[in-house]
Amino acid sequence: MATVTVKSIERLRQLVITDRQAIVSDEPPEAGDGLGPDPYQLLLAALGSCTAMTLRMYADRKGWPLGDVTVELSHEHVHAKDCAECALREDAWLDVIRRYILIPGPLDEEQKARLRMVADRCPVHRTLHGTMRVLTEMDVAG
Repeated sequence: MATVTVKSIERLRQLVITDRQAIVSDEPPEAGDGLGPDPYQLLLAALGSCTAMTLRMYADRKGWPLGDVTVELSHEHVHAKDCAECALREDAWLDVIRRYILIPGPLDEEQKARLRMVADRCPVHRTLHGTMRVLTEMDVAG
């Protein structure tokens, strides 16, 4: 089980602590101090990192000549009415993540197609597309 602790530092800055590292997250200068990635950038970083790692492990296992993978991601909120394949109310909002994967190396078309399928099987991608529950408990210290 993965665990992360987040502690408020100052203003909107947060200290994100894992079992081995710590990083600072923040909001952009319009709202915060801009001293770290914002929460959506952290989400995109998780998906991009997982995608690249999954492709690397798969290509290495197959012995394919995969170069350094680059994953570019963006996030936006769009109206469901602007999404042709969405089955939501027209006045609803939808979160859209766009992922562009640059796969260097002398790969043939079959290998590239297989890596495209593998990218959608990375654990974070599957989590984002799966059924997720966030269970919240709170203790007010005083």
